[in-house]
Amino acid sequence: EFGDYADGPFDVDTLDGSVKSNFEKYSALVVGTPTWNTGSDTERSGTGWDEIYYSSMQELNIQGKKVAVFGLGDQVSYAENYADAAGELHDVFETLGGQMCGYTSQDGYEHEASKSVRGDKFCGLLCDMVNQEELTEERVKNWVAQLRAEGFLEGGTAAAATTTTTIAAQEEPQAVFEAIEEHSDMLDETIKAHAGSTGYTPYHNPTTKSTMWVSGDGRSCYYTTDVQSSYSP
Repeated sequence: EFGDYADGPFDVDTLDGSVKSNFEKYSALVVGTPTWNTGSDTERSGTGWDEIYYSSMQELNIQGKKVAVFGLGDQVSYAENYADAAGELHDVFETLGGQMCGYTSQDGYEHEASKSVRGDKFCGLLCDMVNQEELTEERVKNWVAQLRAEGFLEGGTAAAATTTTTIAAQEEPQAVFEAIEEHSDMLDETIKAHAGSTGYTPYHNPTTKSTMWVSGDGRSCYYTTDVQSSYSP
């Protein structure tokens, strides 16, 4: 979804021994994991992340680097531990000084509990390919649009890492916000109408003067060029 502005994907299992050089050369990271060691307090992913969390990753200098997390899980079979590993992934990067981005609503999910909840939101994008596969594509598109609106790709290069991948952007031209600007003529009245009935959350990009409004269930979004403070989702 980041197109030509990203490198990768890369397999985290291949990064041991080059973790520092790979993560530090990008200004932003998208990292993801499944959950296999359900219920464990630490090392919950069952992947190469568990091998580097508290060893080679502790040497990283990523203070202020933008980081977004996504996770995979089964919210029905593991309703009390839905995508728990994404929470640990988030916390490791946050503790190292990462600027965490891309938090999403829990609306539309059927889980009972998750170690990936921070406040009243998920610490990133959670996808359930077992029970809600039909929602994944739209959730991913809306999440990427949200990250762009949050200014995720501003500041140089960007990277994304999953249990099997890492993506990194080559440049940071203003063209990265074209997806937002294409919709910038949408009427504020439209946003106001939707916000009042379904609970839309604004994500403002001061660089482009654009705001993306994302629905509570993450399935739709709208754009404005001039958000008025009186429009409260």
